[in-house]
Amino acid sequence: MIRSKLLIIIFLFISACSSIPKNTADGCSIFSERYLWYKHAKKTEQKWGTPIYIQLAIIKMESDFDWLAKPERKKIFKVIPYKRPSSSFGYSQAVKGTWKQYKKETNNPLATRIRFKDSVDFIGWYTNKTEKILKISKKDAFRQYIAYHEGWGNYKNYKKNQKIILLAKKVQTQSNKYKSQLYKCSNSLNRKKYIIF
Repeated sequence: MIRSKLLIIIFLFISACSSIPKNTADGCSIFSERYLWYKHAKKTEQKWGTPIYIQLAIIKMESDFDWLAKPERKKIFKVIPYKRPSSSFGYSQAVKGTWKQYKKETNNPLATRIRFKDSVDFIGWYTNKTEKILKISKKDAFRQYIAYHEGWGNYKNYKKNQKIILLAKKVQTQSNKYKSQLYKCSNSLNRKKYIIF
């Protein structure tokens, strides 16, 4: 009986922590629901220098804050489900190979793609490497997203890809919205810094 109740409590806790926020287009709304997410995003900003609004914009585009997001399966004859186009998974949609590299370089072997804390840290690590490798500012949402989506090696070819340019423009627009929103509620969020829930 006690074991059953404990399992139910654990399940409800995981569900509450992992459910998608009601309004993923509003940074203040996201953090009012998930204050610990703000603390994790703030820590990433301090550690890697990647603005919170850039972190959120990338996650918004990649998974829309769905912790279990995966690319849709390809279909044979438009009907039969086949393989997924990549191993992208979780909030950040990191692929297995790059996630493995992140865990090794940050000495974080227990990091998981379904945890928000690890996902934003991954984005910070990735954008920081992008700045070093491609000389792209961590505040440049447009070019940072192209490098994030295409990879460091394929970045130079992005001008031939109109689809990625359109996606990057959406990320840039969304990051500007998040920046404006967070400017209005940052004082309130920072006042809660000692609250744990």
